[in-house]
Amino acid sequence: MKEKKDKAPETGEKKTYFGNRVVAVEEKKGLVRQVFDSVADKYDLMNDLMSFGTHRLWKRFLVEKTGLRPGDRALDVAGGTADIALLMAERVGAGGRVVVYDINGEMLRVGRDKCIDRGRLDTLWFVQGDAERISFADNTFHCATVGFGIRNVTHIGDALEEMTRVVKPGGRVLCLEFSHPTSRLFSRLYDIYSFSIIPRIGERITGNREAYTYLPESIRKFPAQEEFKAMMERAGLYGVRYYNIFGGVAALHVGHKV
Repeated sequence: MKEKKDKAPETGEKKTYFGNRVVAVEEKKGLVRQVFDSVADKYDLMNDLMSFGTHRLWKRFLVEKTGLRPGDRALDVAGGTADIALLMAERVGAGGRVVVYDINGEMLRVGRDKCIDRGRLDTLWFVQGDAERISFADNTFHCATVGFGIRNVTHIGDALEEMTRVVKPGGRVLCLEFSHPTSRLFSRLYDIYSFSIIPRIGERITGNREAYTYLPESIRKFPAQEEFKAMMERAGLYGVRYYNIFGGVAALHVGHKV
């Protein structure tokens, strides 16, 4: 029996979820921005601690599925600290271009500093902008990716349509996100870890327990694998498939633009 998930709140006003809280649609972006402003400097460290370093393997798997070749152009939405962008930059080489696109200036600052330290700014651009209104022309990129960021977007369907719009025909849209474990027992254990342990780690490392309480809450509200696949198809993508990672703790969805 599948676990029931809350639907979008049904009220006369435009509402959405921020974790478990029901907030006005126009309020969510500001709340998400506050979360990432507060954790930007410790974001990479927290990812390593929470996933025991496995998120780096998951991101490599995503990049392997991009189909990128030397000279290609790629867009990483919600790309913040540039983990995925750096891996894609290795693939496209000096003749290519990777754009790190994020609404949060603090996350972009951390990513830019990381790339400067590694001497890797030659193929990387950093652009601040909204995933629901991507500031690039149609058919610009060979692929568009988003890693652990799509669940923070207020209107997920709009962001998927925008990512599809800016990708060239024949290109790919890839979404790596925390998802829903396929085993009921594992799901229960994962909930204990997510709701009891992760907030404590977050408080210890970043001083912000609330930010890492929001994390598992936002995962719980995110569409399950089949539902998200259908959302990508509604955005205009074809041949959409997904790969469950670590028993469904995360999932990589890949769609193609015709």
